[in-house]
Amino acid sequence: MRWETWKPFYLRIVREMGYSIEEDRRSAGLLRALLLEGDEYLLRDELEVIVGRKAYVFGAGPSLEDALKTHDFSDGTLIAADGATSALLNAGLVPDITVTDLDGRIPDIKLANDRGTFVVVHAHGDNADRIAAYVPVFSRILGTCQTEPLDVVYNFGGFTDGDRAAFLAEELGAREIVLVGFDFGPLVGKWSKPRLRDHSPVWDSKRKKFEFAQELLRWLEKNGRARIEYFRLDP
Repeated sequence: MRWETWKPFYLRIVREMGYSIEEDRRSAGLLRALLLEGDEYLLRDELEVIVGRKAYVFGAGPSLEDALKTHDFSDGTLIAADGATSALLNAGLVPDITVTDLDGRIPDIKLANDRGTFVVVHAHGDNADRIAAYVPVFSRILGTCQTEPLDVVYNFGGFTDGDRAAFLAEELGAREIVLVGFDFGPLVGKWSKPRLRDHSPVWDSKRKKFEFAQELLRWLEKNGRARIEYFRLDP
């Protein structure tokens, strides 16, 4: 998704969620500066070779654990959305890529990174402190933002970690994207936030995020090149 296409979605998200464009830009600038200070940042072309024709994108919905118990997912690239990284590690899997705004379980993301996972770090106005704290400890990082893209900080489209991971897979060449643990139901999966110990009733801001994520995934289904399907457990 090009910035010109993403911009109307973004402006509506900012308006309805009460976000600050200036804070988003500030966070993106911080991420850029930190990436350029080190030598661990990736360019889009370097990450593109990791993504195969088929990609599994793992969200942190309540169905994720059962999905990991019933399928080995060995025939595609594994892309975990933030907290789903912990669930994959718990199931003995190491994601190829983790997409995160750094509000998941950082020790698990670092463990996966140490085991070879590429980390796609997203900048938004509420996570500048986490960017400053954690970006220097990761390796093999691609930066993304939700404002205008910068030279080493990309904007492929998408809002939540989950749908943004699907946009990433599309942009990097996947032709089949299977969404696992994307439930969008009345419960938030326990892997979604470090503070959760079990599935939790969805709260208002999370419900709004679910709605935007679903809208954006529908857009991607209609306008992207990849075939998108939802992984469903057998009844």
